[in-house]
Amino acid sequence: MTMLGERFTAAVDHARIAHGAQRRKGSEVPYLYHLLGVASLVLEYGGDEDQAIAALLHDVVEDCGEAQVALIRQRFGERVLAMVLGCTDGTAEGKAAHADAAAKRHDWLVRKQRYLTHLAGAADEVLLVSGCDKLHNARAIIGDLENPAVGAAVFGRFNGGRGGTLMYYQLLADLFSHRGLPMAVALEAAVARMYRLAGESLPPRGIAPGALARAVG
Repeated sequence: MTMLGERFTAAVDHARIAHGAQRRKGSEVPYLYHLLGVASLVLEYGGDEDQAIAALLHDVVEDCGEAQVALIRQRFGERVLAMVLGCTDGTAEGKAAHADAAAKRHDWLVRKQRYLTHLAGAADEVLLVSGCDKLHNARAIIGDLENPAVGAAVFGRFNGGRGGTLMYYQLLADLFSHRGLPMAVALEAAVARMYRLAGESLPPRGIAPGALARAVG
Protein backbone atom coordinates (compact mmCIF):
# COMPACT_ATOMS: atom_id res chain seq x y z
CA MET A 1 0.00 0.00 0.00
CA THR A 2 1.36 3.40 -0.98
CA MET A 3 1.75 5.77 1.95
CA LEU A 4 1.68 9.52 1.34
CA GLY A 5 3.75 11.76 3.59
CA GLU A 6 4.95 15.32 3.93
CA ARG A 7 6.72 15.24 0.55
CA PHE A 8 3.39 14.67 -1.18
CA THR A 9 1.81 17.52 0.77
CA ALA A 10 4.75 19.75 -0.18
CA ALA A 11 4.29 18.79 -3.84
CA VAL A 12 0.61 19.77 -3.75
CA ASP A 13 1.62 23.16 -2.39
CA HIS A 14 4.44 23.50 -4.93
CA ALA A 15 2.03 22.78 -7.79
CA ARG A 16 -0.59 25.15 -6.39
CA ILE A 17 1.88 28.03 -6.17
CA ALA A 18 3.70 27.31 -9.44
CA HIS A 19 0.54 27.16 -11.53
CA GLY A 20 -0.96 30.12 -9.68
CA ALA A 21 -3.94 31.56 -11.53
CA GLN A 22 -3.70 29.14 -14.48
CA ARG A 23 -6.98 27.52 -15.52
CA ARG A 24 -7.93 24.47 -17.55
CA LYS A 25 -8.41 25.26 -21.25
CA GLY A 26 -11.80 26.81 -21.95
CA SER A 27 -12.86 26.96 -18.32
CA GLU A 28 -12.45 28.72 -15.01
CA VAL A 29 -11.43 25.50 -13.26
CA PRO A 30 -8.11 25.91 -11.40
CA TYR A 31 -5.32 23.96 -13.07
CA LEU A 32 -4.61 22.20 -9.79
CA TYR A 33 -7.78 20.17 -10.42
CA HIS A 34 -6.06 18.40 -13.33
CA LEU A 35 -2.87 17.75 -11.37
CA LEU A 36 -4.75 16.26 -8.43
CA GLY A 37 -6.78 14.16 -10.87
CA VAL A 38 -3.68 12.74 -12.51
CA ALA A 39 -2.09 12.01 -9.13
CA SER A 40 -5.28 10.20 -8.08
CA LEU A 41 -5.18 8.05 -11.21
CA VAL A 42 -1.50 7.24 -10.63
CA LEU A 43 -2.35 5.98 -7.16
CA GLU A 44 -5.41 4.10 -8.47
CA TYR A 45 -3.21 2.26 -10.97
CA GLY A 46 -0.57 1.26 -8.44
CA GLY A 47 1.90 4.14 -8.45
CA ASP A 48 4.12 4.97 -5.47
CA GLU A 49 4.58 8.30 -3.72
CA ASP A 50 7.32 9.52 -6.06
CA GLN A 51 5.11 8.81 -9.08
CA ALA A 52 2.18 10.61 -7.44
CA ILE A 53 4.47 13.59 -6.77
CA ALA A 54 5.66 13.52 -10.38
CA ALA A 55 2.00 13.55 -11.44
CA LEU A 56 1.42 16.70 -9.41
CA LEU A 57 4.46 18.35 -11.00
CA HIS A 58 4.32 16.91 -14.52
CA ASP A 59 3.38 20.23 -16.15
CA VAL A 60 5.49 22.71 -14.17
CA VAL A 61 8.41 22.86 -16.63
CA GLU A 62 6.10 22.96 -19.63
CA ASP A 63 3.77 25.60 -18.19
CA CYS A 64 5.87 27.49 -15.64
CA GLY A 65 9.40 27.50 -17.07
CA GLU A 66 12.82 25.91 -16.98
CA ALA A 67 13.65 27.36 -13.55
CA GLN A 68 11.40 24.63 -12.13
CA VAL A 69 14.01 21.97 -12.96
CA ALA A 70 16.40 23.04 -10.21
CA LEU A 71 13.54 23.51 -7.74
CA ILE A 72 12.18 20.02 -8.31
CA ARG A 73 15.64 18.46 -8.03
CA GLN A 74 16.28 20.29 -4.76
CA ARG A 75 12.89 19.67 -3.15
CA PHE A 76 11.90 16.23 -4.47
CA GLY A 77 15.01 14.50 -5.80
CA GLU A 78 16.40 13.09 -9.02
CA ARG A 79 13.86 10.29 -9.47
CA VAL A 80 10.90 12.67 -9.37
CA LEU A 81 12.70 15.09 -11.67
CA ALA A 82 13.46 12.32 -14.17
CA MET A 83 9.78 11.38 -14.30
CA VAL A 84 8.65 15.00 -14.66
CA LEU A 85 11.09 15.56 -17.53
CA GLY A 86 10.01 12.24 -19.02
CA CYS A 87 6.44 13.59 -19.16
CA THR A 88 7.47 16.96 -20.59
CA ASP A 89 7.38 17.60 -24.34
CA GLY A 90 8.43 21.26 -24.25
CA THR A 91 9.05 24.26 -22.02
CA ALA A 92 7.11 27.42 -21.31
CA GLU A 93 9.95 29.40 -22.88
CA GLY A 94 9.94 27.27 -26.02
CA LYS A 95 6.20 27.58 -26.50
CA ALA A 96 6.32 31.35 -26.03
CA ALA A 97 8.75 31.63 -28.94
CA HIS A 98 5.96 30.77 -31.41
CA ALA A 99 3.53 33.63 -31.88
CA ASP A 100 1.29 33.01 -34.91
CA ALA A 101 -1.12 30.11 -35.39
CA ALA A 102 0.86 28.40 -38.15
CA ALA A 103 4.07 28.42 -36.09
CA LYS A 104 2.24 27.10 -33.04
CA ARG A 105 0.69 24.31 -35.11
CA HIS A 106 4.06 23.30 -36.56
CA ASP A 107 5.68 23.40 -33.13
CA TRP A 108 2.87 21.25 -31.73
CA LEU A 109 3.39 18.63 -34.42
CA VAL A 110 7.17 18.52 -33.94
CA ARG A 111 6.83 18.25 -30.17
CA LYS A 112 4.19 15.51 -30.28
CA GLN A 113 6.09 13.42 -32.82
CA ARG A 114 9.24 13.71 -30.72
CA TYR A 115 7.29 12.86 -27.57
CA LEU A 116 5.79 9.72 -29.10
CA THR A 117 9.27 8.56 -30.07
CA HIS A 118 10.53 9.30 -26.56
CA LEU A 119 7.67 7.41 -24.88
CA ALA A 120 8.30 4.31 -26.96
CA GLY A 121 11.56 3.81 -25.08
CA ALA A 122 10.65 5.37 -21.73
CA ALA A 123 10.64 3.50 -18.42
CA ASP A 124 7.36 2.05 -17.18
CA GLU A 125 7.34 4.38 -14.19
CA VAL A 126 7.35 7.37 -16.54
CA LEU A 127 4.68 5.82 -18.75
CA LEU A 128 2.37 5.32 -15.77
CA VAL A 129 2.42 9.05 -15.02
CA SER A 130 2.16 10.05 -18.68
CA GLY A 131 -0.67 7.59 -19.34
CA CYS A 132 -2.69 8.83 -16.38
CA ASP A 133 -2.19 12.40 -17.61
CA LYS A 134 -3.51 11.47 -21.05
CA LEU A 135 -6.44 9.52 -19.57
CA HIS A 136 -7.49 12.49 -17.44
CA ASN A 137 -7.21 14.81 -20.45
CA ALA A 138 -9.17 12.43 -22.70
CA ARG A 139 -11.99 12.23 -20.17
CA ALA A 140 -12.09 16.04 -20.01
CA ILE A 141 -12.39 16.21 -23.82
CA ILE A 142 -15.22 13.67 -23.69
CA GLY A 143 -17.00 15.82 -21.11
CA ASP A 144 -16.80 18.82 -23.43
CA LEU A 145 -17.90 16.79 -26.48
CA GLU A 146 -20.96 15.64 -24.51
CA ASN A 147 -21.73 19.19 -23.41
CA PRO A 148 -24.14 20.82 -25.90
CA ALA A 149 -22.65 24.21 -25.06
CA VAL A 150 -19.20 23.08 -26.27
CA GLY A 151 -19.37 19.99 -28.49
CA ALA A 152 -16.88 19.73 -31.36
CA ALA A 153 -15.78 23.32 -30.72
CA VAL A 154 -13.53 21.85 -28.03
CA PHE A 155 -10.98 20.95 -30.73
CA GLY A 156 -10.47 24.64 -31.45
CA ARG A 157 -8.59 24.87 -28.16
CA PHE A 158 -5.84 22.57 -29.40
CA ASN A 159 -3.05 23.44 -31.82
CA GLY A 160 -3.46 20.04 -33.44
CA GLY A 161 -7.07 20.74 -34.34
CA ARG A 162 -9.71 18.04 -34.59
CA GLY A 163 -7.80 15.55 -36.74
CA GLY A 164 -4.43 16.00 -35.04
CA THR A 165 -5.84 15.78 -31.53
CA LEU A 166 -7.81 12.60 -32.23
CA MET A 167 -4.88 10.93 -33.98
CA TYR A 168 -2.44 11.90 -31.22
CA TYR A 169 -4.61 10.26 -28.59
CA GLN A 170 -5.05 7.17 -30.75
CA LEU A 171 -1.28 6.83 -31.13
CA LEU A 172 -0.85 7.26 -27.38
CA ALA A 173 -3.48 4.62 -26.65
CA ASP A 174 -1.75 2.19 -29.03
CA LEU A 175 1.61 2.85 -27.38
CA PHE A 176 0.41 2.35 -23.81
CA SER A 177 -1.49 -0.79 -24.81
CA HIS A 178 1.59 -2.21 -26.54
CA ARG A 179 3.61 -1.63 -23.38
CA GLY A 180 0.93 -3.20 -21.19
CA LEU A 181 0.36 -0.22 -18.90
CA PRO A 182 -2.48 -0.64 -16.39
CA MET A 183 -4.45 2.42 -17.55
CA ALA A 184 -4.28 1.41 -21.23
CA VAL A 185 -7.70 -0.27 -21.39
CA ALA A 186 -9.39 2.79 -19.89
CA LEU A 187 -7.52 5.10 -22.27
CA GLU A 188 -8.45 2.98 -25.29
CA ALA A 189 -12.10 3.15 -24.26
CA ALA A 190 -11.90 6.91 -23.78
CA VAL A 191 -10.25 7.45 -27.17
CA ALA A 192 -12.86 5.28 -28.90
CA ARG A 193 -15.58 7.41 -27.31
CA MET A 194 -13.81 10.61 -28.39
CA TYR A 195 -13.88 9.39 -31.99
CA ARG A 196 -17.57 8.41 -31.79
CA LEU A 197 -18.59 11.73 -30.29
CA ALA A 198 -16.56 13.57 -32.94
CA GLY A 199 -18.34 11.59 -35.67
CA GLU A 200 -15.12 9.99 -36.87
CA SER A 201 -14.17 6.38 -37.57
CA LEU A 202 -11.59 4.87 -35.22
CA PRO A 203 -8.35 4.07 -37.10
CA PRO A 204 -6.97 0.52 -36.99
CA ARG A 205 -4.56 -0.33 -34.22
CA GLY A 206 -0.86 -0.13 -34.96
CA ILE A 207 -1.14 2.90 -37.23
CA ALA A 208 2.23 4.49 -38.08
CA PRO A 209 3.27 7.65 -36.16
CA GLY A 210 3.61 9.43 -39.51
CA ALA A 211 -0.18 9.51 -39.60
CA LEU A 212 -0.08 12.38 -37.14
CA ALA A 213 1.35 14.77 -39.71
CA ARG A 214 -1.29 13.72 -42.23
CA ALA A 215 -4.05 14.20 -39.66
CA VAL A 216 -2.88 17.72 -38.84
CA GLY A 217 -2.81 18.57 -42.56
